Amino acid sequence: MKTVLVIGTMDTKADELRFAADLIRAAGVPVRLVDVSTAGTVTGPDVSAAEVAAHHPGGQAAVLGLGDRGQAVSGMALALSHWLLAQKDIGGVLGLGGSGNTALVTEGMRALPVTLPKLMVSTVASGNVAPYVGPTDIAMMYSVTDVAGLNAISRRVIGNAAHALAGMVKWPVPLAAQDRPGVGMTMFGVTTTCIDQLRAELAGEVEPYVFHATGTGGQSMEKLVEGGLLSAALDVTATEVPDLLMGGVFPCTADRYRVFARSQRPWIGSVGAVDMVNFGALETVPEKYRDRNLYVHNTQVTLMRTTADENRAIARFITDALNTCEGEVRLLLPLGGVSAIDAPGMPFHDPTADQALFDEIRATFRPGPKRHLIETDHHINAPAFAVELARHYRETIQ
Repeated sequence: MKTVLVIGTMDTKADELRFAADLIRAAGVPVRLVDVSTAGTVTGPDVSAAEVAAHHPGGQAAVLGLGDRGQAVSGMALALSHWLLAQKDIGGVLGLGGSGNTALVTEGMRALPVTLPKLMVSTVASGNVAPYVGPTDIAMMYSVTDVAGLNAISRRVIGNAAHALAGMVKWPVPLAAQDRPGVGMTMFGVTTTCIDQLRAELAGEVEPYVFHATGTGGQSMEKLVEGGLLSAALDVTATEVPDLLMGGVFPCTADRYRVFARSQRPWIGSVGAVDMVNFGALETVPEKYRDRNLYVHNTQVTLMRTTADENRAIARFITDALNTCEGEVRLLLPLGGVSAIDAPGMPFHDPTADQALFDEIRATFRPGPKRHLIETDHHINAPAFAVELARHYRETIQ
């Protein structure tokens, strides 16, 4: 059986960390206690802070003995990421702590493969945990009380976490036999019809992994591509790009699409839902956008139609990244409309803005031996467009 790592700063959380480790050990699961303190001297860890710090690219001196606590914690987080990747027998990871420990330990957790059990007991787990979880499957548990001593509540909360992690390691879900290639697909509500038709078109040929294009959705897909868990992407939906450029709530990172340059995995995609920038409730739309074409999707989601100039910027962002790819790239343009509400009679129908998008892509996309721009007259949700996507996917894997 593989080993659980219990990680935290033992100069401040030793009792709590040992309590969790003892419970996991009592459950019959091997455990190692890993110290990531950046100051002080502690006794009893199975892995010392110095051993972890030595994995920093700059060595221990980049982590330990620094006068700046923030710099030391950042250095230890980087060192922990490198140390974790060097371990060969990790069954799962449990972290405990407040905001500092949470930032430090979850940075290490994010370096680990998706599906490897990761659980963080944290004082900040009831708020916005996106910066800690990122595109991974870290489970966050709110500690209720501070992780500052053992009491009737903290014992139960930490105990529940320890037993949950032990159970994940002791009784893993059996992996189903997979003889079909895993393919990532990006979807948004306004491109769901396309993805549903695409899945039906490729039924029996691929194992589809559908990702909601909410910023972290695209990051999750690309993390699996980078980890070799997906063989290709049918990256139909690009709405994360306008959110990055115009300040929406579902932004991608500046690195979007570039994993395909690094991995040379096949990329077949489109410009789905670039007609919109996503915001929260209507009152949250920035003042500078209040006079724009706004569509209230529901009480919590407001969409803003992109303009011709914004579409040109979106086009350049996408082509700049795809032009760096040496693997198979097929960018398909649905000239009939890029989303369910970009069609005649619908609120975001704007042929001028769409034409600006398509013209800028034509002007900036650089075709190559494996890099192709394909134009179709179809709407993105037309059955024929899904057929075209599937055809080009099949061609890239022949």
